[in-house]
Amino acid sequence: MSTTQVEGRSPSRVKPRPRWLRALGDGSPPEQLEIGGGPHRLVEVFKHDSWAATALYAGPHGARRVVKLHRRASAFGVPLSWVGWLTARREHRLLRNLADLPGIPALAGPVLSGGIPQKNAVAREYLDGHPLGDREAVNDRFFPELRDLLHAMHRRRIVYVDLHKRENVLVGENGDPCLFDFQISMDWPKWLPLRPIFSIMSGSDDYHLLKHWARCRPDQCGVADDQMAAKRPWWIRAHRLIARPIREMRRRLLVRIGVRTGKGRVESEQFAEHALRAAAPSDRQAA
Repeated sequence: MSTTQVEGRSPSRVKPRPRWLRALGDGSPPEQLEIGGGPHRLVEVFKHDSWAATALYAGPHGARRVVKLHRRASAFGVPLSWVGWLTARREHRLLRNLADLPGIPALAGPVLSGGIPQKNAVAREYLDGHPLGDREAVNDRFFPELRDLLHAMHRRRIVYVDLHKRENVLVGENGDPCLFDFQISMDWPKWLPLRPIFSIMSGSDDYHLLKHWARCRPDQCGVADDQMAAKRPWWIRAHRLIARPIREMRRRLLVRIGVRTGKGRVESEQFAEHALRAAAPSDRQAA
């Protein structure tokens, strides 16, 4: 197994997360898994946080699959495996329901460990590419295609939710946009009206799309980066008033227990999100 350390950070300065802050507790992604009926070996752990461990596996004939192992460990004696089962089930359902859209990775089949089905696991095909860079000059079709993908999802009553993170947008090897992490995405029940909640959430997807578009291709979208604050919807402003203090408290806690350093940003942590490990300091977004 190979892992990547954060550039410029001594591994001795931080500790692994305590078991209650790790999806698999004291465990790690298995060295061997059966994915889609074939044996696979662990290549790299991309990320291991409170909600899931994400790892790359190699299979027969050069196949590469990404497996997300959702929460299985308890915390302070409270069983939480049911949370991992529910989030894995939802992510699997979303990937299945979006499988025909361009830019969505295909499911790779059931996951077994030692012959036992892993109900908290979701396996998908690996996508070649790189996370969208800060102010990256992508090709002319990138953002229009990403907009079309989001709107196709919205027509199916699905909201991405996590588009504020630039690292969740992948630039494929052919220059096309891809979305791959559906851990907190939502499919809206048909019996619920779309207004006002779904409209607010889909509007947030649209705002964050425009924010990335303005940073990377202001010449194309007609909006400059410094104009985005004026376009920020009221509900995002309200959310930030609540979310920012909570996020700062969480960061201070993680620094205090030695899991993170400095200002407590995610890239200072062991097994931080893969896209953030190799990012240069000027190329990082707030977690």
